[in-house]
Amino acid sequence: MRFAVEQINNSTQLLPGVTLGYEIFDLCSDTRSFPGILDFISINESVRPWHQFEPRPGNMTSKVISVIGMYSSTKTRTVAPILAMDYIPLVNYGSSSSAFSEKVKYPTIMRTVLPNQQMIEAIVTMLLHFRWHWVAFLNDNGEYSTDGVELFVKKIKDTEICLAYSNEVNANTNFSEMFQQIDIQRINIVIIFAIERTAAMVIQAALNLKVNKKVWIATDAWAFNRELLEMPKIDSIGTVIGLIEPESEIPGFHDFLYSLQNISGQHEAGEERVCSQMCNCSDLTTEEIVKADPAYSFPVYSAVYVVAHALHNLLQCESGQCNTSTTVYPYMVLAEMKTSNFTLLNKSIKFDENGDPEFGFYSIVFWNNAEADEVGFFQIYPFVDYYINSTKIQWYTNGECPVGYAKQQNGIHACCFDCIVCFNGTYINTTVDPYTCVNCSKTEWSTTASTSCRPRSVEFVSFEDAPAIVTLFGTVGFVGLSLLTSVLFGLNYNTPVIVSVFKIGAKYPSIQRWWMKYHEQIVLACDLNMAAVIGSLIVCATLCLLCFIFSYMGKELPKNYNEAKSITFCLLLLALTWIIFATIFILYRGKHLQTLNALAILSSLYSFLLWQPFIVSHYRRLQLMRFAVEQINNSTQLLPGVTLGYEIFDHCSDTRSFPGILDFISVNESVQPWRQHQPQSGKMTSKVISVVGLYSSTKTHTVTPIIAMDFIPLVSKQTK
Repeated sequence: MRFAVEQINNSTQLLPGVTLGYEIFDLCSDTRSFPGILDFISINESVRPWHQFEPRPGNMTSKVISVIGMYSSTKTRTVAPILAMDYIPLVNYGSSSSAFSEKVKYPTIMRTVLPNQQMIEAIVTMLLHFRWHWVAFLNDNGEYSTDGVELFVKKIKDTEICLAYSNEVNANTNFSEMFQQIDIQRINIVIIFAIERTAAMVIQAALNLKVNKKVWIATDAWAFNRELLEMPKIDSIGTVIGLIEPESEIPGFHDFLYSLQNISGQHEAGEERVCSQMCNCSDLTTEEIVKADPAYSFPVYSAVYVVAHALHNLLQCESGQCNTSTTVYPYMVLAEMKTSNFTLLNKSIKFDENGDPEFGFYSIVFWNNAEADEVGFFQIYPFVDYYINSTKIQWYTNGECPVGYAKQQNGIHACCFDCIVCFNGTYINTTVDPYTCVNCSKTEWSTTASTSCRPRSVEFVSFEDAPAIVTLFGTVGFVGLSLLTSVLFGLNYNTPVIVSVFKIGAKYPSIQRWWMKYHEQIVLACDLNMAAVIGSLIVCATLCLLCFIFSYMGKELPKNYNEAKSITFCLLLLALTWIIFATIFILYRGKHLQTLNALAILSSLYSFLLWQPFIVSHYRRLQLMRFAVEQINNSTQLLPGVTLGYEIFDHCSDTRSFPGILDFISVNESVQPWRQHQPQSGKMTSKVISVVGLYSSTKTHTVTPIIAMDFIPLVSKQTK
């Protein structure tokens, strides 16, 4: 303030020929502020307030035309009503309470410091920017802090931010219990909206209690406090981010400080000292003053110039000479201040209708190794804008869920949540939806706790790979065997076996067309999703069932014909093949899945193709026996007038051969063996005169002794 006044007095442009006088008071308490303030408005050591009429020139006789100060909102609230009695303008550089914007209550206050509304706006914007929704708010009982917490609660009402914890801090606060409550509620963001002394208590307690991994939001009241910045191990408490009035370089100020040989208060001997108003400050060095908190340098400097420019206009100093004959009253200065519009250090100085500045912005700083590094800004005028360079901030915590975790609401409030990890194949995009783990697409993949999906690696079986070669040769072999079978059918078109097969097909043409149509479609399908695999299995099972049905459809076939042994083996091999493939399909997702599917299909086809000769050979023998009997019966030479009857049995096991054999030699459903004498006429009454078969030596060895009891001949070709 002294520097600004002396700079103005030495200027030949602003107030030429006019010298500003001043008196400086350091108001160290609310009660001791009154003597100096009352002295300003006294006349002959008495106060004559003018409450009931408008100020008139003859009535306005105060000693001062303006007061610059105070720093504290509480002190300003105490002093402002007294100065308002004589319409003495109070140009304030440090009291940011929103109450002073109410011109009905405080008509004479003009401010060069941004009000609390702007500070809260900046804090809430920063919280929303970083998505910090679960916060604690610490304040003291002063006007500045109580106003801040009220504004904050109103501001976050319609946002996602929740005030999880708030506390009024003082010297009697149990900090251990306070931080314990904060930890229990898992709060990582702590806003300290308080004066320097209170903030210092909280930070010191956090250091003593080893509180860590927090984000601390500092207001302009303490964000540039050197004592806190330079505390040992200050980084251990977490990340400190502050909002401050930007430091402005005031040309000539440091030279002015160094020119002062001794900074001390003046007092007469024996005079009682009042607080620090007349203290001896000789122990302060110029370096200490230069390094002091510079956050309010420009608001103080500009406050003095606001008064000077108001006088410049009132005294009509535009011509280079001021009209000193003009009588200036405080209310005139106040009216001129409201219309201020000038440039100071490249900043446009003007006020809104509430006396609040329409200039200035906040610097966003990060405490880094005892320095407050600027990492962004929050601009209010001429429009709201902000920028934060997060890469310059060393994060000890982010106040949210860890990376790759989704929020799961816990309770009725959306901002009260648990953190749930996103598993493999999912990811979380907190900018879009912090509550949902999103599934990756089929062509992408992610690990646990991912924030994005990455493309899957492309793998495929090339023609040079061994599995592909094996599959190819297997397919070629199957096609070759199928063609060979077709050739055999063609060469033996007129044989009884082929005729019988086509007789069955001819009787069911619609079923045959359905078979061919859907069988071909399945063969051509190559989709390996679950639906297709299940569909293929259902079709294969249906085809197997049809095999059993077709086995019993031919009218010409004996009713007890059964090739169960070969068919059962084929179906068992088929079932095992697809059970194995289904297991692999569930557990394996590699590039060879297609190859395994092809091998499963080939195995199924080979199971029928390779066992088909055994089935056809049995069927061929059956048809040859029938053909021979019918040929003899139709002959007029071999057994004219005699018709051979026959009954065909397929002996599928050794033990199951006995019922049919015993039936051959039974008489009235009983067996009468002739073991002790030669067969005699009239005693040989078996149903058959001969048996043709069997094909297996084992079965022949079992059956022959029984047939021999009645001397029934057994004609067998293959038995050795």
